[in-house]
Amino acid sequence: MSEQEAPDAPDADAERPPGVRRAVATAPPAQPARRSGRRHHGATPDRPADLSTSGPLRLTVRDLHVVGRRAPMLHLESLALATGECVLVAGEPGQGHTALALVATGRLAPYEGSVVLTAADGTASTARDVLRRLSGVVDLPGISEPDDTLTVATVVAEELSLARAGSRRSHVRRWLADHELARFRDVRMDDLPGPVRTALLTSLTAERPGVRFLVISLPDRHGGEPGGWWSIAQAFAARGYGVLVQCSRSSARDLGAALEPARGDASQRATPVESLRTGVDQMAAPLDVPELTVDLDERPPAAQDTP
Repeated sequence: MSEQEAPDAPDADAERPPGVRRAVATAPPAQPARRSGRRHHGATPDRPADLSTSGPLRLTVRDLHVVGRRAPMLHLESLALATGECVLVAGEPGQGHTALALVATGRLAPYEGSVVLTAADGTASTARDVLRRLSGVVDLPGISEPDDTLTVATVVAEELSLARAGSRRSHVRRWLADHELARFRDVRMDDLPGPVRTALLTSLTAERPGVRFLVISLPDRHGGEPGGWWSIAQAFAARGYGVLVQCSRSSARDLGAALEPARGDASQRATPVESLRTGVDQMAAPLDVPELTVDLDERPPAAQDTP
């Protein structure tokens, strides 16, 4: 199942997609994913004691290189994601998406490169346990995706239990009703419409406490119009999350991204490419706009009425 947590974010019930409602807070840090292949040598953990995670945050990937058992899995020069932003990365199906999702959220150490978390006051950290607590991976194939044979109610109960939000039947019924998903209670996961599945699993991920970044992995593999899951991702960004969405190149083109055909060797084709970016970067400094004032003593005299 997905590994996550939740930030303080404004209510965004207006014009939200079904299933996108509220965020709760508090759960144990997610456990790191099991590694496979060569041992990776990530950056030395650096976690300043005063790193503030309550305000705006930026996650920056630099010179990322991930090696698998037989071949390179991912080489990515740079990628940045701030709270309030929604970024779409597109690539051919394969291990590149998995490597990026796991490394960017602190669940796998890269062979080379770094993932840096920066707070608004300039303090930074590369500590993977901090990244894990502040991020959640949604529906990653083979890692956090739920079993297709489970019903929605079972999945919700499991996720609410992990989020320490109460997992009794009454809690599940209330949660589904609050998110306008009650009619899907007894539906198996493999029978859910694609965008509904994305809304369900992303909302459950946001229930975990402390999560500020969400990685939604390959929602297009479940069918449906790309605009459906893309609008869900944007709704969470509007609530203050940093949202990274992974998809195929064809889905990115359907959403309006201008992407050239994939070229090069297998590792180059597998590397996800940033395709779209929306939302508001909460880490961006506000523009210095001088305040306009009027000196009341220097106003021109009022025109006199002539007889």
